[in-house]
Amino acid sequence: MTKQNIEHLKQLLSTPKDIVIVSHKNPDGDAIGSSLGLYHFLKKYNHKVTVIMPNDYPDFLKWMPDETVILKHDSQTKESNAIIQKAEIIFTLDFNALNRSGNMETVLGESNGLKIMIDHHQKPDGYATYTFSDVNMSSTCEMVYDFIDLLGELKNINSNIATCLYTGIMTDTGSFRFPSTTSKTHQVIAHLIEKGANNAQIHNNIYDTNSYERLQLLGCALNNLKVIPESRTAYIVLSQEELNKYNYKKGDTEGVVNYGLSLNNVVLSAIFIEDKQEGIVKISLRSKGAFSVNEFSRAHFNGGGHTNAAGGKSDLSLSDTIEKFISILPKYNKALNNE
Repeated sequence: MTKQNIEHLKQLLSTPKDIVIVSHKNPDGDAIGSSLGLYHFLKKYNHKVTVIMPNDYPDFLKWMPDETVILKHDSQTKESNAIIQKAEIIFTLDFNALNRSGNMETVLGESNGLKIMIDHHQKPDGYATYTFSDVNMSSTCEMVYDFIDLLGELKNINSNIATCLYTGIMTDTGSFRFPSTTSKTHQVIAHLIEKGANNAQIHNNIYDTNSYERLQLLGCALNNLKVIPESRTAYIVLSQEELNKYNYKKGDTEGVVNYGLSLNNVVLSAIFIEDKQEGIVKISLRSKGAFSVNEFSRAHFNGGGHTNAAGGKSDLSLSDTIEKFISILPKYNKALNNE
């Protein structure tokens, strides 16, 4: 983002505006954290701010400051659409293509509100008037922190903003262990702790709230783990029947794909989750080194993301999706074995 753009935004935000903040379908910690972090920041300057998510999200994200203000578009459609249609400014956070906003795509596309994108995924679309995009950033929360810095307002970060931004950085970096975690990321985290983020409590709220059934589902997932040694690949399959057996709730499979990647000599890990209600198989992919699951998912599973973390989906049956995945792997054996 250029200095000229920053000056324009400073002027734009210098007087109260009607602002909407939206993020992607099936929002995660970075989506909720960045949205609420920006919400708390903008509220300090007397803007009228509404946060809208395409749909609901896991319970372990529902403790963040003022989380209850968030509207869910799928269940509050009429109210959400009306607010989007009259918004002067729309911030789109943690996604860079309007189709990632689910059923909000049409109303967002038709809205006359000035759009500001803050995102760290690859290949952003050109829908926004102002685009703040950096694929090298650990998270959109770190980018919101930098956005506040560019506005010259770091001094006004309070404990609510710090808590929300810390949460998103922590979750999107896998508790600061992914390659996207830089020395600067740790400097940002240190400042957020100074500003009131309780790191121990945040970690407990996210990771130490398991139900018995969630742990049983994890056991089922690990029992289903398969390894393809020649492709240095591990994958997990969860059927709708298995999800139902353990009373699956949104977020219960968060992070499970990383177990496959923790195996010795595994470079690529995948999890395939059957969703009969949507009629698809949801796919999460993780990798080590230079092997790009973003490119892999874009090429074969209508998805995308980052080099080492991506998602996708399949309209095939669960068994046919697995068969397709296994049949594709030999084409990538050279790249996978070079890692």
